Amino acid sequence: MISKCANPECSAPFRYLRDGKLFRVDLDQLASLPTAHSDSEKWHRLEHFWLCGRCAATMTLVAEKGRGVLALPLSQVLRKAS
Repeated sequence: MISKCANPECSAPFRYLRDGKLFRVDLDQLASLPTAHSDSEKWHRLEHFWLCGRCAATMTLVAEKGRGVLALPLSQVLRKAS
């Protein structure tokens, strides 16, 4: 269950979906080891993360293999994309 903003420097408590931005991450995509499930068994470990409205205005969440889910400034992510 989501309890607070995913930005480690923010302690805003999660109260409403209307405030901020919700992210869904497939943790199997981030695992460094292949899954033990066969192709016929599509299991997904989904986890939800939330950025409060204040943080979502300047940040986003990025899922990186081997590092997990990171809160990064939007400007940094946009620079990498271009």
